[in-house]
Amino acid sequence: MDDDVLTTLKLLIIGESGVGKSSLLLRFTEDTFDPEQSATIGVDFKVKTLAIDGNKAKLAIWDTAGQERFRTLTPSYYRGAQGVILVYDVTKRDTFTKLENWLNELETYTTRNDIVKMLVGNKIDKDDHEVDRNEGLKFARKHSMLFIEASAKTKDGVQCAFEELVEKILQTPGLWESETQGQKVRLGDQDQARAGACGGYCSIP
Repeated sequence: MDDDVLTTLKLLIIGESGVGKSSLLLRFTEDTFDPEQSATIGVDFKVKTLAIDGNKAKLAIWDTAGQERFRTLTPSYYRGAQGVILVYDVTKRDTFTKLENWLNELETYTTRNDIVKMLVGNKIDKDDHEVDRNEGLKFARKHSMLFIEASAKTKDGVQCAFEELVEKILQTPGLWESETQGQKVRLGDQDQARAGACGGYCSIP
């Protein structure tokens, strides 16, 4: 492991096909957006290092196909994950209503009880919203998830979604400390100080 990297975290991005999982990942890791992004076949995987409050974490981010025919990959995909981003499309209500199925799958296959969950309502750049922000927030609170609305196209909220997720994981020592030979890191009360850093996008239940 790199000397100055505190830990390596496994993050997942899940949700229905077409909600923009790959676009969010590309925007975060490469700062690009492809309007013709093709559907993911199987699993895609990207690595990015992120610094949170002076602590560097290497993120191994797994992007999965939303289609049923790839579900055989599921158990190995979830194994050992410390954080998960559930994505829905704010312009398609069915992608929101099916989040319950994804949560059930997550609970079935995840190997950690304290996995950190972030709900992302994507495509807020579009006009024809079918899911209100408050509905997303309510659902996130009900399931103890972080919540943000985002647009992979315009960048809104994307960086913040990953930063908030990683910060919450780092504040949950049992999730990652066992893998860093007992290194201790004090994050202190900096979460209050950073509360305004995301321009009001993020909501923590």
